[in-house]
Amino acid sequence: MSKKVLIIGSGPAGYPAALRLAALGAQVIVAEKNKAGGVCLNCGCIPSKSLLDAAHKFNIVKELKHLSIEPEKADSFFNSMDFTKIQARRQAAVDKLQRGVLTLFKAAKVNYIEGEAAFTSPNSAKINGQEINFDAAIIACGTKAFYPPPFDKYKEHLYDNSNIFSITSLPKRAAIIGGGVIGCEFACIFNALGVDTTIIELAPSILPMEDENIVRVLKNSFEKRGIKIITSAAAQDMKTENGVKTILLNNGQSVEADLVLAAIGRTPDLQSLNLEAAGIEYSRKGIKVNPKTMKVKDNIYAAGDVNWLCQLAHAATAQGQAAADDIMGLGGNYNNDLVPKAVYTWPEIASVGLTLKQALEKGYEAKAKKSFMLANGRAITQDETEGFVQIVQDTKTGLILGAQIAGACASEMIHIPLMAMTSGIKAKDAGMQIFAHPTLSEAVKEALLK
Repeated sequence: MSKKVLIIGSGPAGYPAALRLAALGAQVIVAEKNKAGGVCLNCGCIPSKSLLDAAHKFNIVKELKHLSIEPEKADSFFNSMDFTKIQARRQAAVDKLQRGVLTLFKAAKVNYIEGEAAFTSPNSAKINGQEINFDAAIIACGTKAFYPPPFDKYKEHLYDNSNIFSITSLPKRAAIIGGGVIGCEFACIFNALGVDTTIIELAPSILPMEDENIVRVLKNSFEKRGIKIITSAAAQDMKTENGVKTILLNNGQSVEADLVLAAIGRTPDLQSLNLEAAGIEYSRKGIKVNPKTMKVKDNIYAAGDVNWLCQLAHAATAQGQAAADDIMGLGGNYNNDLVPKAVYTWPEIASVGLTLKQALEKGYEAKAKKSFMLANGRAITQDETEGFVQIVQDTKTGLILGAQIAGACASEMIHIPLMAMTSGIKAKDAGMQIFAHPTLSEAVKEALLK
């Protein structure tokens, strides 16, 4: 008899796990309380990339004036921007991909149920009032926006990722509280579309979890383009008058804006699951799991943002598939150390593995090898010379410990060092491969061979 598996959530952890389980012969039920595809597809990765692409294209239009005998036409075209069409394009992409998820479920005979699930025991749950028994379950319900004090008092005046995509017009001024990935990506969007944009970050730098050298490239680029960045500052209070929001900071500064985006953090969305009935403990940082199999206990697993291992969609997918494999007796083998990260600003930021500082702290005899986009032929021809490639190498073995890239197409190029790391290929051997010329990827080759 095939195993019956309940998956709670249909995001980037849930739906790949469902398809993997179905392919392995399991009877799969997916419960989704919101929309198929989860946060990533509906109010995260996908819609933000659509807006980033539109914003980038309009940013290019502004730059075309330097190549035209009628530069005013570039300004005229930029001013003809229709934000309604930009939003319609975003929604069309979301709708198409959502239909794709549902089509895959149907083809795989996955039982998809729209409704909220709550455990009634370690082997049963209620969905829309109906009791369902299962042999195993995967909790993959993701996270929701986190509002720490004082922002919890002003939620009705703030936007987060759940509602920012629904705005019908662009503000004149936007303040973004939080200089992490979401904050930096929306700063790019707003600034390129003509919005006066300010980032407020509590840490000493934006993207505080990234290598300080690649962050410096992005910070300098942002400031050249007019994005204001306030760091080492906390918002103490906010006032609203005639639609204008004034954020009061602990350093004495204040920031006025017509729109405030709270990009402060996320928290697991677990309150409605009645996890106590399944004997599962959790905290604000989610559910503790075995980091290879995603097992919580016995027959219950937790994959994706709910386990706080890595807050990235592709990590969630790998975790969901690892959980599926373990449920079916194949053994899960997720490796959190080999998850690439990408920030889709321009220039892009991407990284994998250890920074030089982290490698040295772990006791490696490591060095960092750099190549700069300023010397890359393709980058020069495209006026995209911001940034560099950095390879962190173990000097004893020649193996790659990590890589950091700032520059155009960084999110694509990071997979070159990642593949070498996964396969145990030395930096020199990876660099000896023939790279097409002229390409941005030649910067990776140059860094590998240094």
